[in-house]
Amino acid sequence: MSALDLLDRPARARRPAAARDAPAEEVVVLKFGSSVLRSIADAPRAASEVYRHVRAGRRVVAVVSALAGETDRRLAEARALGLAHDNDLLPAHVLLGEEEAAALLALACDRIGLDVMPLGVRELGLAAVGPAEHARPMGIEGGRLEAAVQQHEVVIAPGFGAVRPCGRLALLGRGGTDLTAVVIAAELGLDHVRLLKDVDGLFDRDPNAGDPAAHRFEACDWATARRLGGKLIQLDALDLAEARGLEVVVAAPGSSGGTRIGAQLAPPVAPADPRPVRVAVAGCGVVGGGLVGRLSADPRYELVGVLVRDPARPRDVEVDPALLTTDADALLARGPEVVLEALSDGTAGHALIRKALQAGLAVASANKQAISVDPAGLAALAAQHGGRLAYSAAVGGGSPMIETLRKARAAGEVVGFEAVLNGTVNFMLDRLGQGAAFEVALAEARAAGFAEEDPSADLEGHDSAAKVRLLAHEAFGRLPEALPLDALEAAAPPVAAGVRQVGACRLEEGALVASVRLAPVEDPLFLGLHGERNALRVFGADGRVWTCRGRGAGRHATCESVLADLRDLAEV
Repeated sequence: MSALDLLDRPARARRPAAARDAPAEEVVVLKFGSSVLRSIADAPRAASEVYRHVRAGRRVVAVVSALAGETDRRLAEARALGLAHDNDLLPAHVLLGEEEAAALLALACDRIGLDVMPLGVRELGLAAVGPAEHARPMGIEGGRLEAAVQQHEVVIAPGFGAVRPCGRLALLGRGGTDLTAVVIAAELGLDHVRLLKDVDGLFDRDPNAGDPAAHRFEACDWATARRLGGKLIQLDALDLAEARGLEVVVAAPGSSGGTRIGAQLAPPVAPADPRPVRVAVAGCGVVGGGLVGRLSADPRYELVGVLVRDPARPRDVEVDPALLTTDADALLARGPEVVLEALSDGTAGHALIRKALQAGLAVASANKQAISVDPAGLAALAAQHGGRLAYSAAVGGGSPMIETLRKARAAGEVVGFEAVLNGTVNFMLDRLGQGAAFEVALAEARAAGFAEEDPSADLEGHDSAAKVRLLAHEAFGRLPEALPLDALEAAAPPVAAGVRQVGACRLEEGALVASVRLAPVEDPLFLGLHGERNALRVFGADGRVWTCRGRGAGRHATCESVLADLRDLAEV
């Protein structure tokens, strides 16, 4: 690479950096600073922000700072050893904080089922010249970043660090993670970078100082951003973004707004004072209990009630006893705006969903048996009474299968799909293929939180069949008339490696041909699924193919999908 300053390099042509069989996906660069990723406790919310973008069909490069106080701690350790400010070895010690934070966020993303690749400072390949503690970035070398973006949904990279020509590491100055994010977005040919902060944009005065007159810019020009944002955004990052024609968006996690920094300036306005959304949860088991725990810690939502069978039953999450009720009508009488339905019984779930929709409420359900009974009828009921219905978590757990199918259908006619849809069965088939006994595999699936106490719906194929029906509704607007099933049974012959439970539906001469079969597979998408992972492949009439994959079972992945539906419903 030439030693030209990155500021002077021409902007690359705008282009997506990822490609698949289907049209190339948008790529977004998100920067998480220590004001939002303060400790390991903040990693789940940061992972939710990443998931929000993946669910919308984007690939994500997440650039992270060290956790709060970690950089100062490491600098103090180095100073205690007598290292001078210009010591060439100091950056390597300091940057361990960024790499640790990147690893923690990668674990949080993996837990909810995202396909994630963490890169180290050297793997990222950001080259820089100049002083050890305030080097100047030159560009990204080696092609490792672009390859990772092409191959994975999420790439997580440490900010604040680079590699000098001598091979030693360097720091990019205070706030250097902003600069790393801008460099990555510019090198990938993107048109903007999103810097996530503890305030939702750039204000005319510090909103964290408690000044009620603080107003936020929706659009801000470069000069104003430099004058007001020096403590919020690294000035070197603003200089580079302006030189490369890159818009900078400053926002809080979960926000769809924030401030756009670029050529335009709009007068600042008083931000809306958001009122918490009133939410009720039906069920407090694996999924419902996870939702209760997440909602109780999120100030954006007010938990108003939890429907349970037995209020005295011990639970693995703390719930205010005053929130518990055994009566569905009493739950709705508490005035929720959104109902999150996570009951284990399909009939009870369907009845509750109908009541909520008839009351004009929004409903997000993880209950595939409840929804698949009559998805078209529930949609009509919602439209009739002004309610809204979402059920992404009902198919694929944390895998955005519903969203993928809708995207494919929006692009043209769909002629079929095939998928591995049951995390419990896939987990067991994986263990059975490794030689485990049936009862051992089932016990391990229960211990991992995938299999219910009564696993018959999973093992007999009914769970996957309900998901096939829902996907068929999304793909074709109708349900298959027949759906033969293969059951996974203890008395069956030993399972060979590579056997998967595949649900499929295709359009043949105007009829829907569907099934759930146990069979060996050679497709790498399905063969590479281990544990509870699921995957979907959708076929368009024009030959295009759409795919997605992720965790198909488990509390964290399924809850993430329900909460994503909740965010969508709350924003409408």
